[in-house]
Amino acid sequence: MRVASGQGFWGDWLEAPVRQVEGGPIDYLMMDYLAEVTMSIMQKQRSRDPSRGYASDFVPLMERILPTIVERGIRITANAGGVNPQACAEAVVTVARKLGLAGRMRVGIVAGDDIMDRLDELIERGHALANMDTGEPLRVVRERVLSANAYLGAAPIVEALGRGANVVITGRVTDTGLTLAPLIHEFGWTGDDWDRRAAGTVAGHIIECGAQCSGGNCLVDWESIPGLEDPGYPIVEAQEDGTFVVLKHPGTGGRISVASITEQLLYEMGDPHQYITPDVVADFTTIQLTQHGKNRVRVSGIRGRPATEFLKVSIAYFYGYKAVGTLVYAWPDAYKKAQAADRLLRARLARLGMEFEEVLTEFVGVNATHGRLAGSPDPDAPEVQLRIGVRARDRAPVERFSREIAPLILNGPPSVTGFAGGRPKVEEIVAYWPALIAKSEITPRVEMLDA
Repeated sequence: MRVASGQGFWGDWLEAPVRQVEGGPIDYLMMDYLAEVTMSIMQKQRSRDPSRGYASDFVPLMERILPTIVERGIRITANAGGVNPQACAEAVVTVARKLGLAGRMRVGIVAGDDIMDRLDELIERGHALANMDTGEPLRVVRERVLSANAYLGAAPIVEALGRGANVVITGRVTDTGLTLAPLIHEFGWTGDDWDRRAAGTVAGHIIECGAQCSGGNCLVDWESIPGLEDPGYPIVEAQEDGTFVVLKHPGTGGRISVASITEQLLYEMGDPHQYITPDVVADFTTIQLTQHGKNRVRVSGIRGRPATEFLKVSIAYFYGYKAVGTLVYAWPDAYKKAQAADRLLRARLARLGMEFEEVLTEFVGVNATHGRLAGSPDPDAPEVQLRIGVRARDRAPVERFSREIAPLILNGPPSVTGFAGGRPKVEEIVAYWPALIAKSEITPRVEMLDA
């Protein structure tokens, strides 16, 4: 049974789902859209327009591939619903009818993850929703919360598939659950089959970021990776016993190797002994990888333990304001000029009485990525980009900072060659608040729409 990855984040390559569906045999197409900050962006969109709040590019993608997936019996799991899975599903149904697919497909909706409207009630009943990093209770930032979503597991997706959904659209579920659910549905894995559930979770973790495991963003031997102009996105070819092979369609670019799969396994891994999800606790130290032919890696030996009694909650809250500005200085003495401009700008802001929570300067081309090694010589670089950012709780000092960059072109050091991006834009800062909540407090909902 084959589960293919079609999207690794909101903004991923739009051709990938089309190539996965048309490039060879698959049974499921998994599309992962959501990162932590994405939920707050979608919440803002929905507050301005009740019909929005989901991954907008998902619907035109469906218009391109729905006829093929219906014809071939391919099923889709996607968390494209964001904070408005109902509206997303309705838009897909509208597209299906437009394509003449009425009566030939069903859309499953998974909701119940959004607890924004329940926060006050939960806090009142003694749920601190304490920050997992700092231990602070949520009440200290409650008035600034923008979104709050519990990470659901695979179970409601399995239910939707069992009720005949061709396309399952969810809100905030775990990335791995989008792959695990089809495996549970097809193979009938039981709720306490921890090893197989762990295997399905590892499979989901490997393909959740799209081509990042099939040659994209790959460190090992990256120069020799072929054909990245047409990268092959990964596919999990799974067996009922929990073993699986990661592969890609023939004739596509990229590379699937033990090295590329290992790099992806390390992504967001945390404690390798306990990769915790709502469905299982997977032990990454038990994973066995074997090159099983060209662009095929076999994964086996995975062990799992019972899931915990909690769900993770992703909360976003308003923190303050920021702005980032840049100037490019040319040789000779490009680095010295950029340093001088930094000193001048900071001195002017101080004279104006502007107070910031942080002022951060980077010299791109000298120290922005890795910092500077102690004692290393300052290169006479051909060009250096001064990049300076400020952060404050109030908007006023950030707005004033945004007006102080451009004057440096004529009243600062010489040889500015680029005022990149124009006047710095003042932006709101969205901060992340991770918390836990008892599973008993969250009730996933599954609804079905017929096209």
